[in-house]
Amino acid sequence: MPLRLSNHFPRTHIFPIYLFTVSKLQWVSKFSSISKYQGQTGGAASVWFVKVVCTLYVRRKSSVTELHISDYLRKKLDSSIAFTVIEHMNSNWNNPNLAFRFLEYTKVTLNLVHSFETYSFLVRSFCQSGVPNAAKLVIDSMRIDNLSPDSSLLGFVITSFINSGKLEVAMELINDYSQYRSEKDDPLSCFVFNRLLSSLMKINKVDEAVAFFEKVILRSQCYSPDAYTFNIVISGLCRARKVNKAFEFFTQMKEFDCLPDKVTYNTLLDGFFRVGNVKKAHELLQEMLIIDGFSCSPDVVTFTSVIEGYKKLGKMQEALLLFDDMINLGIKPNNFTFNVIIDGFGKIGNMVSLSSFYKKMLDFDCKPDVITFTSIINGHCRIGEVSKAFKILDEMSRRNLHPNIRTFSILINALCKEGRLNEAHDLLQELNKRDDIAPKAFIYNPVIDGFCKAGNVDKANVIFKEMEEKKVNPDKLTFTILIIGHCMKGRMVEAISLFEKMVKDECAPDSITVNSLVSRLLKAGMPKEAYEIKKVALGVPLMEKDGFISKNVGIPVAV
Repeated sequence: MPLRLSNHFPRTHIFPIYLFTVSKLQWVSKFSSISKYQGQTGGAASVWFVKVVCTLYVRRKSSVTELHISDYLRKKLDSSIAFTVIEHMNSNWNNPNLAFRFLEYTKVTLNLVHSFETYSFLVRSFCQSGVPNAAKLVIDSMRIDNLSPDSSLLGFVITSFINSGKLEVAMELINDYSQYRSEKDDPLSCFVFNRLLSSLMKINKVDEAVAFFEKVILRSQCYSPDAYTFNIVISGLCRARKVNKAFEFFTQMKEFDCLPDKVTYNTLLDGFFRVGNVKKAHELLQEMLIIDGFSCSPDVVTFTSVIEGYKKLGKMQEALLLFDDMINLGIKPNNFTFNVIIDGFGKIGNMVSLSSFYKKMLDFDCKPDVITFTSIINGHCRIGEVSKAFKILDEMSRRNLHPNIRTFSILINALCKEGRLNEAHDLLQELNKRDDIAPKAFIYNPVIDGFCKAGNVDKANVIFKEMEEKKVNPDKLTFTILIIGHCMKGRMVEAISLFEKMVKDECAPDSITVNSLVSRLLKAGMPKEAYEIKKVALGVPLMEKDGFISKNVGIPVAV
């Protein structure tokens, strides 16, 4: 076993620098022979000799001629001592780069053949130090000595590259393993390429992940994907709405001795509903019901996923039938199940059915939460019962439940539709006081629109300024509402200034914005400015000189 060395020379062996002369190398060699003998029992001379080798290597260009030191080390070093020297340089001096340079020096200059353990130690050291690129250099050097990293070592390196975000290098190493791997080598752990595929999916590189999965993992004899591997790919494809491709992999699973599980089916069910293929989703559910074995039996997640799919399509009767089927199978619905159904009835304003399921929710000991009450508020607002919606908001407060951004959005929209703009603005200001919610432009837009349509453009500008103070980026609709609002009041200069700000903020105006502004400018007798707006719409960049831009730079919006 290699020795773990201390940072200090033994006190009984004082080793002054003047010993490092050519005439003294013979004297030093006596200790080297002793060290090779005592190294088996961990003797002090062995530790001392390793330090001698380290010092000789570091000082070889300054203390004595490199030729004599190289000749001396060539005679005295073997792979075992070299390993201990490398371990000392790395572990005690915390210098894996120096250790690697020593390895290369002994290979090239001394023709020393290093062991697999030496390479493995250096590779792991570089990975643990956060420099996997250097580990790859060690592997390249290793292969020159006709040694190949085993699956454990290579898996460690690949995982290090994945953790550092260098996914292309990780893919390259996995691909190389299929070329260098011998029959006696173990296959690479599926944990490694599962991590890679998962990382690719997380950064939305779905096509790259699928191509790698097909061309490398499935076609190579070196890798054995498991159900989790397929689930990663199927899930990524379903999120990207490429459900048909996901289903192709689903049908291939059995060819690789992988059986679909609940996760596979639930993911595909959700995927088919995302693209509106209700028939295929229902077929998969029926398939789950007839498969023997607990691993594929539909559970509350399965049924809730299908119920939600029907809800998104507005098919609440089908959703209710599935709910009954779930109860008949002895599967207890959870909060999410009830929230999906209550939200579905809220969106169509069916308050009778909504109330019925709210009572069922309590009967099943499921505790209503913010999502539940927000759906009830939405239902009341849909049928114009805004006062009842605010009573539900009070009920939330009594239960110590705080409204979320959707709750605020629903209530603000409802107040604006009823023309209760000041109340909507008050509620918006209450939202702005919340540190746990980051407001978005869609919350402000109905209030700004309401005041513009009421002819109160100054109040709309105040709210626009509040947006900027909260660092909320106005969107295309915000600018369009304000531009049209200013045009309606004859404030053409301010409308142009808003258009300029819109373009500079890289919020591309659409045809509605451009046509509305151009039409109003022409009616106001401003054909030159209308022409400039059309040029911008055609992609001509704004100029800081000439035309309306220079004349209106710095003109504030009226407040």
